[in-house]
Amino acid sequence: MQNSTSPRPDTAPELVQEARLGISVVVPVYNEEQSLRPLYHALTAALERLGQSYEILFVDDGSRDGSFATLTALHEQDQHVRVIRFRRNFGKTPALVAGFSHVRGDIVFTMDADLQDDPEEMAKFIEKLDEGYDLVSGWKYPRHDPITKTFPSFFFNRMVSVTTGVRLHDINCGFKAYRREVLDDVKLYGELHRFIPVLAHERGFRVTEVKVRHHKRKFGKSKYGARRFLRGFLDLMMVVFLMQYLQTPLRLFGAIGLLATVAGVLVDLYIVLDRFLPIGSHQEIHTRPLLFVGILLIVFGISFILTGLQSEMIRHFAYRPDDEYSIKQVLD
Repeated sequence: MQNSTSPRPDTAPELVQEARLGISVVVPVYNEEQSLRPLYHALTAALERLGQSYEILFVDDGSRDGSFATLTALHEQDQHVRVIRFRRNFGKTPALVAGFSHVRGDIVFTMDADLQDDPEEMAKFIEKLDEGYDLVSGWKYPRHDPITKTFPSFFFNRMVSVTTGVRLHDINCGFKAYRREVLDDVKLYGELHRFIPVLAHERGFRVTEVKVRHHKRKFGKSKYGARRFLRGFLDLMMVVFLMQYLQTPLRLFGAIGLLATVAGVLVDLYIVLDRFLPIGSHQEIHTRPLLFVGILLIVFGISFILTGLQSEMIRHFAYRPDDEYSIKQVLD
């Protein structure tokens, strides 16, 4: 079994350059022992038909069944199979990041290990990449999942489309194909793997989708749950914020702060004028609850403005020019 640790930074570029391949397939694995051998055989057959050099990189995300033993056996019998094993379950995004950091292919596929994705569809993705697209996302159609998964997914996909402008029917589909430069440019952490098309689109890459066959799960159980939907909604809020205000956070916090401050001043001004003007009610100021509402609005408004300024200071010191753009080509 090969060591799963990264090569030394000073030797990594040379190693990657020497071992460059046509296609890499990254497969996160978590308790999928029964699915691994059928998936391996299906992947190998599909990749052989494509006629390009390839590798299959399995990332064992802390499986507690016999998944790693099966992966070890596959690695020993086939030099195309590589394996990374985590010490515990870290999640799908870290598994993909680990896989992306070790791949050697110019085209990188990702797919789930549950046999619901069909490797025979890989040719469709390559055709789209050949048309000039940089990222191709699968669209499971028709989808063979229970309504407890399909309905939240439908709602989530529509919400992502409206808020980000990236019109995909199945943004969370694990079956995707990328040009290598997409993965070198997009930053992933937390659980942002489901938003890779959005992040890539924001960096200027061309994103599209293709319909793919979807199969019912044969083994194991789904890792989907209500908590994942809630986390996805919160992550969407973060992505929208990063897309619109990462470079200028003061525009968000400052605008909210100014509105709150102005509203607070107007409320308190009304209380004062109502006390002293002849046409007012002449109620004592300190007995008006609305006075304290105005004061709170002013305090919150100033706090938001200071938060925006502090965010700008952090951004200034963390500024890196190459984060501001994505270069496709340079002609000297």
